[in-house]
Amino acid sequence: MGSNPRDWIAASLLPGVGAVGLKRLAVAGVSPSRLFLHDPAALRLVSARTTTLRTIESIEHGRGAEFERLQRCLAWLDASDVCCLTPDLDQYPALLLEIPDPPALLFVRGNADCLSLPQMALVGSRHASRSGVANAYRFSAALSEAGMVVTSGLALGIDGAAHQGAVDREGASIAVFGTGLDEVYPRRHAALAQRLLETGGAWVSEFLPGSPPLPANFPKRNRIISGLSAGVLVIEAAPRSGSLITARMALEQGREVFALPGSIQNPAAHGCHQLIREGAVLVETVTHVLEPLGALLGFYAAQSSAPERVPAPALPEAEAQLLEKMGYDIADIDQLVALTGLLTPQLMPLLVSLELKGVIEPVPGGYLRCSSDT
Repeated sequence: MGSNPRDWIAASLLPGVGAVGLKRLAVAGVSPSRLFLHDPAALRLVSARTTTLRTIESIEHGRGAEFERLQRCLAWLDASDVCCLTPDLDQYPALLLEIPDPPALLFVRGNADCLSLPQMALVGSRHASRSGVANAYRFSAALSEAGMVVTSGLALGIDGAAHQGAVDREGASIAVFGTGLDEVYPRRHAALAQRLLETGGAWVSEFLPGSPPLPANFPKRNRIISGLSAGVLVIEAAPRSGSLITARMALEQGREVFALPGSIQNPAAHGCHQLIREGAVLVETVTHVLEPLGALLGFYAAQSSAPERVPAPALPEAEAQLLEKMGYDIADIDQLVALTGLLTPQLMPLLVSLELKGVIEPVPGGYLRCSSDT
């Protein structure tokens, strides 16, 4: 039986306390309510400063910005279908509690039980290529069919495709917000977010209601994505990106990191290649993800159901020959002219047809063949 979430919410508003200080309270079995009783042991655990003590007094006397925010949060919590998990509650995800700075507050809308099920995080670029989006969808669908919960950040690009792949298989998916749960961000994913709830998934955030999508929020969100999961699969990421931050957090948390390789000419693949050089597992099929996690998750990849394979479209001979000569690297028009012996006016209709069929896609520097297998 844990303490009142109100005490944790109030303690989270105290300056200088932070997630680390509140974890010390949880590990020591000390309720944050002891802070407001001026318990010396509790104050030492959070390394209370003068500003901390002043804010405690303000909240006690019902004044100040922190007290007003506390009241707004409690009113919202009472009026919504959101629960608040704290580190001293049995329902708090055990895997998340192991990280150095677990969130003191975990607001959850939807199926809170799925937070303790085996999870795989899928992350990647917001500006993903068509093949990157397709790969995220396929891997997510396959992982869902294998019994995994798919966790991501609800962002555009790879995140959205990962959530979509799970819900289309009626699988549970967890969206970790970089805002409060009172508003879906980005708004474009409002329908997708609702679908997550309908298929047994959940929305999760450590941020109080009314928290806007500040840039500083997203690295904090990323540690929760990796912290909840047994592993992180990166699909398309630049060398400097939030996805690589998530992967490095996962390594620090003792999680497995997987990366999907791509063309050396595709800038969006360079971050994945960097991770592979640093020791991430190179992934070509979903089995490459499931096998390393089998012992940890208590099931064998061979026992999982195989994902449906969508047959490749039957192509006219001229298009098939062009695709074969194109290979898997980015090719521009001049290269394709040299490879095929065709003139540009002859090539363009073939390229347009292949693009409309989803077999290739235009990328910076030319055209890229879309992958069709997981």
